[in-house]
Amino acid sequence: MIEIVGVSFNHNSKVYYFLPNDFKLEKGTDVIVDTESGLQFGTIVVENKNIQEDKIKSSLGEVVRIATTKDKEQNNENQIDSKNALKKCKNLVDKYNLNMAILSASYTFDRNKLLFTFLSDSRVDFRKLAKELASIYKTRIELKQIGVRDKAKEVGGYGSCGRTLCCSKFLCDFDSVSINMAKNQNIALNPTKINGCCGRLLCCLKYEDECYKEYSKNLPKIGKKVETEFGAGKVISTDILKQKYKVDVKDHGIVEVDLNESN
Repeated sequence: MIEIVGVSFNHNSKVYYFLPNDFKLEKGTDVIVDTESGLQFGTIVVENKNIQEDKIKSSLGEVVRIATTKDKEQNNENQIDSKNALKKCKNLVDKYNLNMAILSASYTFDRNKLLFTFLSDSRVDFRKLAKELASIYKTRIELKQIGVRDKAKEVGGYGSCGRTLCCSKFLCDFDSVSINMAKNQNIALNPTKINGCCGRLLCCLKYEDECYKEYSKNLPKIGKKVETEFGAGKVISTDILKQKYKVDVKDHGIVEVDLNESN
């Protein structure tokens, strides 16, 4: 077992886990944590709890300290300066006529790095932009190109299910999602039904794919000729989860076969 706490950044709904470093932390407590990008200011959303070590998928940073009044003032200053840097960067993008849409700007808590994220449909030579930004802000500049899925993860929002987007809530990586997953689940191939806010296929199509594949093994394919107690016919529809299928039997009509009963 290992003790961890959950932290969110900038009031984002996604939770990141850290070692509490002997601190007993309540929800709502502001803390300074050590991340791969450097020190960051966050808020406790999951209090100290023990979990199995095999559930940890990556190395954990530590809580450095409970945020002081000075830390909170520094964080507020960072957020204000980040917004100003975002505006400045957008102006420079126009100046250099670069094919990129700047989405966000953020300082690490210690201001050792200023990160900009952007969207672009092609590779961008932003060396002049990075050089000018570095001369203005006197810190390490990182320009990170992200995709539309990453944008949805960063911006957040609500899906058609009414819940917070999975990508911004808990997904760490994006699994490959294919149109066949929607077909396997008998979902109408309507873009408004199977695409998420990002315009790509819904991440949740992946969640139950293995289950549908397993259940489908017992059912005949639509169009296949099968034997029933009323004679031979052609399968016209299947209900994967209920383990039922319908057969059009000549001179008899539609027959429903329930595999649960036949077993």
